[in-house]
Amino acid sequence: MKQSKLILPIIVISQFCCTSLWFAGNAVMNDLIISFNLNNSALGHLTSAVQFGFIFGTLIFAVLTIADRFSPSKVFLTCALLGSIFNFAVIWNGNSLLSILSLRFITGFFLAGIYPVGMKIAADYYENKLDKSLGFLVGALVVGTAFPHLAKEMTEGFEWKYVLILTSVFALLGGLLMVTMVPNGPFRKPITQLDFSAFFSVFKNHKFRSAAFGYFGHMWELYAFWAFVPIILKTYNVKHLETEFNIPLLSFLIIAIGGLACVLSGYLSQVFGTKRIAFIALLLSCTCCLISPIMFNTESESVFISFLFFWGFFVIADSPLFSTLIAKNTSAEIKGTALTIVNCIGFSITIISIQLLNILYTKINPLYIYTTLAIGPIIGLKEKTAPIRAIFMQKLKYKYSNEQ
Repeated sequence: MKQSKLILPIIVISQFCCTSLWFAGNAVMNDLIISFNLNNSALGHLTSAVQFGFIFGTLIFAVLTIADRFSPSKVFLTCALLGSIFNFAVIWNGNSLLSILSLRFITGFFLAGIYPVGMKIAADYYENKLDKSLGFLVGALVVGTAFPHLAKEMTEGFEWKYVLILTSVFALLGGLLMVTMVPNGPFRKPITQLDFSAFFSVFKNHKFRSAAFGYFGHMWELYAFWAFVPIILKTYNVKHLETEFNIPLLSFLIIAIGGLACVLSGYLSQVFGTKRIAFIALLLSCTCCLISPIMFNTESESVFISFLFFWGFFVIADSPLFSTLIAKNTSAEIKGTALTIVNCIGFSITIISIQLLNILYTKINPLYIYTTLAIGPIIGLKEKTAPIRAIFMQKLKYKYSNEQ
């Protein structure tokens, strides 16, 4: 019993340690540009390289149903070990843009065996109250994603390479912790053979499809916002020359506050319902996208920073809820594969939004580019309101037929 109470904290800590690999390159981006003589557009390319790697990895993992055929904890360790090695390799002095892009791509590939597999492990243990459990787990992802920015601030007096060394060590420790402390869960139902049909069959379920499309809309906004938080702060600095932000520290805090949001949304969903809380969070983050140009023009840096904290809170609050809905509307035998498939498609979408911002940043006034991030939430909101609209239309037809 005591061991079972430790399972969730261990999964959370392991997830935090390993997902710190994700934005390790972003935290030292300026140093990479200087050290390897890269172009300023490298931000979008290096972020997208990780996303591409993750997409390719999740595609392979999903098609081969790896998370459902093998011990999830062992898969997690293997990917943590390999991911940490390729993350560490970025510090080599002989690197070029191509080699760094390749290393970040491979790191992203192995993250496919960390983030969705971590959710699969949680689902194997917590069939009930899964939304609360995934709230903690996705919260760990958020803080882990933000951690390299804090590491950059903490190692300000040291060479930038220490950020990558630190995140690699963390990932290795996270993998070891998972494999030694978290055995296969009681709700795990492994499959013994390849099931190529699982990749497509999950979308036949309407409830699964609805949750997945809500998640896709959310992902259009999420990683583009996270990737550009330092740029958003820098843009405000340039427009308001009297302002001087500590960009690494603020970037960490703005992203990391999403960890608290995930935990709170998990608890609130148990009181008010998973779908309702997901809808509210998606609506509020959509609003932030649309009013962002107004906020850039505010003279009060306190108001602007408060706005970014608000945005950082709600941009991720719905993520564990959509994952919960996805997991609950999938059979136990292919739950890991279903989560991996949705991650694969969701992160494919992030490539488009990140590259769109990357292009728009050099073409138009950067104050207005973040309104394009509202496209995803609007589509997700439309999908979430589809059942309500269907009921409303049925009532209208019924009323009309009676009047006739």
